[in-house]
Amino acid sequence: MAISKELLDILACPQCKGEIYLNETQDGLICTACKLLYPIKDDIPIMLIDEAKKLS
Repeated sequence: MAISKELLDILACPQCKGEIYLNETQDGLICTACKLLYPIKDDIPIMLIDEAKKLS
């Protein structure tokens, strides 16, 4: 089961409150402003700044 469009519309980056989007492999949410990837585990987005991975 994928993340619904309605959920994606209301989610925001917890650090900058900016927009996030689903990555190509659909296993994470990306904030381009902060250059962070928030993982999705068992169809649940993990929106914790400490759990996010930095993008290069």
